[in-house]
Amino acid sequence: MSEAVIEGLKALGHPLRFRILQALAEGERNVGDIETASGIGQPALSQQLAFLRKAELVTTRREAKSVFYAIDDERLGEIRQAVDALRPAAKPGDLDAQKLQMQRTGAAVFARLNI
Repeated sequence: MSEAVIEGLKALGHPLRFRILQALAEGERNVGDIETASGIGQPALSQQLAFLRKAELVTTRREAKSVFYAIDDERLGEIRQAVDALRPAAKPGDLDAQKLQMQRTGAAVFARLNI
């Protein structure tokens, strides 16, 4: 597992950083909007945003004096893949595994009933 993925998992594991990411789940926001949505005040917000930047979980964009933050979907996808790799592989006939596979792919799984 890459060091970047481990840093991302550490970042996700902190309650304040997780709240910030929840606030960003709806889309790009500036610092004031993140503060309002997350309820995290300064300077804690700045510290946690710096950590998220270092972990590359957020991207930034500057517009005049405002800095806008957004979730880095690519990095989050890498972390998701690393976590998915920890789940057990599906076994034929295992309904829980089939449900797990359906959740991963979004595809429906149909069971055959022998009556």
